[in-house]
Amino acid sequence: MFKKVNILVVFLTLSQSILAQETSFKATVSKDRLGVNERLRITFTINKQGGDNFTPPDFKDFKVLAGPMQSTSFSSFNGKKSFEMAYSYTLEPKRKGTIVIPSASIELDDTIIKTNTVKITVTDAVEIPKDPNDPKYIASQNIHLVAEVSNSNPYVGESISVVYKIYVDVNKVNVRNYRETESPSFNGFWSQNIEVNQSDSKEGTFQGRTHRYAILRKVVLIPQKSGKLTISPLEMEIGAGVPTGRRDLFGNMMTRNFNFTATTGERIINVKPLPTENQPIDFTGAVGDFNFRVSTNKNELKANDVAQIKVEISGKGNLKMLVMPKIETPSGLEKYEPEHKESIRASLSGFSGTISDEYTVVPQFRGKYKIPPTTFSYFSLKDKAYKTITSDAIIINAPEGKEATDGNVVTTTKRNVISNAQDIHFISTSADLTPRITSKDFFKSNLFYLLMIIPLLSIPLGIFIGYRKQKRDSDIVGNKRRKADRLAKKYLSEAKKQLGNKENFYEALEKALHNYLKAKLQVETTDISKDKIREILLDRNVDESTINEFIKVFDSCDYARYTPTTNVMMQQEYETARKVIVKIDKQL
Repeated sequence: MFKKVNILVVFLTLSQSILAQETSFKATVSKDRLGVNERLRITFTINKQGGDNFTPPDFKDFKVLAGPMQSTSFSSFNGKKSFEMAYSYTLEPKRKGTIVIPSASIELDDTIIKTNTVKITVTDAVEIPKDPNDPKYIASQNIHLVAEVSNSNPYVGESISVVYKIYVDVNKVNVRNYRETESPSFNGFWSQNIEVNQSDSKEGTFQGRTHRYAILRKVVLIPQKSGKLTISPLEMEIGAGVPTGRRDLFGNMMTRNFNFTATTGERIINVKPLPTENQPIDFTGAVGDFNFRVSTNKNELKANDVAQIKVEISGKGNLKMLVMPKIETPSGLEKYEPEHKESIRASLSGFSGTISDEYTVVPQFRGKYKIPPTTFSYFSLKDKAYKTITSDAIIINAPEGKEATDGNVVTTTKRNVISNAQDIHFISTSADLTPRITSKDFFKSNLFYLLMIIPLLSIPLGIFIGYRKQKRDSDIVGNKRRKADRLAKKYLSEAKKQLGNKENFYEALEKALHNYLKAKLQVETTDISKDKIREILLDRNVDESTINEFIKVFDSCDYARYTPTTNVMMQQEYETARKVIVKIDKQL
């Protein structure tokens, strides 16, 4: 019994010594000065038990590579006990300069306590000593992230491709996983991704050694302006394993696993301007090698018959950006807006296929109509020169129908005859003064009874209309949705009117998309961001491919303010916006 009492006394004494300690919650770093390519470790330590709701600071100027990692230590020495709980992060700076890491906070005994702030100085990249036994050095020498550019000196409008690959020497290192942390940007280029099957890996050669490689991404680019254009790096975090040279109890090689960051680096593309010498007056930016033809399905038309005139460009080049030549029709041959069709294939060598405009023409009078030749000019990459293709004239014969006056087409307009009180009338030489009865008495006529019944019928009709109006007015959510629907349609129609006017068109298009979201998702326009759009649409079970198309239209509205844009591209953006709204409507 006496022994138990002694143990209790000792325990109470030690507990009081711990409680007597002053509460300390501090932040420490492994280094306060480092290069932009180095890393640091920051640790937040509290010396009291019971801490809860730990909140780290905002590491906005750092990339968090690992953490939070939590550890707890409890020790007793010469009757004195100590306790520590620590939260650790591994960070990599995003920029140079002096960076202040704010305080972290934790809740202890219903009180919020905070750490000290930490000042870090980030300098230019430093040369890191290369330890041949360092696993990260071994990985960096045997895992390579590359961007292969097909042509670094193209013309404006000439297609080039970029293929992103990861090469691995599987004899020295293995890759467990990887994820993209920084996507490349293609400012100054029109871009289109090509689908890639990332599960395939092949054997190839890198720097004279055999590697396994996988294709991560394929992109076709078309430069929009001349000069030096930069493709920003693709950056990935790679989970790798390096053999340690030791084996486990079962004879299997043991590996050390870790994460490290790899990058392709920037790629510079020197874009050549198109020559100005001998440039045709009708040249609109077509670059490649093309065929051009204008054809009709009928040369002879019967009465009330129509013909289809097809303008077609086929070949290989920047087909996605072409401005189609327009046909000219003579007076008397009515021309309707064309139907645009595209059949374009994208590959690493560029775009190939066919685009066409099909016009419907209707003769107003009988006769022969001549559609003059149409020209199409392009810059030939094969011959490094401008070429112009001229179509043949087309004759449309309409032997039936009305005949034009004086050999010219005359447009007639129907007008109602208007009586004029000041006209001179003939004087009658005889008069019949006998009264004429022109109608029956109104009383008890059909019209009399009809007018008596209408007020009675209007009472239930008015009650029904009032009930519907009251129900509609009380539907606040429905009224807001209908209002937003009307606004979206209004702005989309406004965007169509602004085709050809770049700034007004993209501004109206962006407003239409915002108001559509406001109508369908009940989200205020000011709250909408791209991440929130993606999150909300995913919650509504919208396909991710459809969401990506929607986000791409937003991106196009941003990029178009800083890059050249053609009427064809604006028409394509309008059609894309219309189609993606239809897709989302079907899924919501």
